[in-house]
Amino acid sequence: MKIGFIGLGNVGGKLANSLLRNKFDLTVRDVEKNLTNDFKSKGAKVSDSAKKLAEQTDLIITCLPSPEICAEVMESDDGVINGLSKNKIWLEMSTTDESEVKRLGKLVMDKKAIPMDGPVSGGCHRATTGNIAIFVGGERNSFEKILPVLSIMGRKILHTGKLGTASVLKVITNYLASVHLVALGEAWTVAKKSNLDLNKTYKGIAVSSGNSFVHETESKVILNGSYNINFTMDLVKKDINLFDQLSKKLNTELEISPFVLNIFKEAEKKFGSRAWSSMVVKRLEEKYNINFRALGFPEELIDNEPEEKGYEI
Repeated sequence: MKIGFIGLGNVGGKLANSLLRNKFDLTVRDVEKNLTNDFKSKGAKVSDSAKKLAEQTDLIITCLPSPEICAEVMESDDGVINGLSKNKIWLEMSTTDESEVKRLGKLVMDKKAIPMDGPVSGGCHRATTGNIAIFVGGERNSFEKILPVLSIMGRKILHTGKLGTASVLKVITNYLASVHLVALGEAWTVAKKSNLDLNKTYKGIAVSSGNSFVHETESKVILNGSYNINFTMDLVKKDINLFDQLSKKLNTELEISPFVLNIFKEAEKKFGSRAWSSMVVKRLEEKYNINFRALGFPEELIDNEPEEKGYEI
């Protein structure tokens, strides 16, 4: 199977690299030439348009920063859709809106090609090693056809149902992670002002009912002071906005979501859209003139688990 990959950023580049590392026939495209040149030096082919990439490959993967950018890549004159033909598969691995992936999916089906959504979850460090989780929406037969590819990019792979269901689940999980991060900021503030040993506090939370994946990962770079989670403030705001829009479409008035969204908007205004998302806790550090530093925590997260072939859960 020939694979085309569009979008070689923080997440996409790592997913594509797993495919290249495992000897897949890979063609890539990105607006940043230094990224495509790096892949070319490692043996990947580079396409000068999304249309040509789609014409030359069987599975076309997009992993892009926003629904707007994905729409441009898909629908422009030299975009993916104009390069599609019967039985080719488009896999949208960006975090996007359910209605948008369905809208583009209809255009893909008009070309007798097959649309699927496959967002990932678990952090950039796990994308590096191919150990990230992948949610996949779309017809079952096509899911089984691309499962060998998915099992290289990720470890735990869940078929969520029809097209769009994976995007809904991804938006939900990202929302929960954002809530956990904001709550951790408050927890670390109280711990620090109570003069607790922050190393022991980290361990205590990790073995308690208050533990979370976010604590086990993001708390480490918060305590280190690098805040380097490899995920930026603007992307978190985008994800919470998607969750907020979905709730409104479902006529569901939420209570926590609007507060969390406002907190991230404030943090983005204060630290910048490209600041690491974990810096949301720095608002409280500055407000109370404290810091959450503790020795022994890494500057950047590294997945120490060995690369392992993925499987359906």
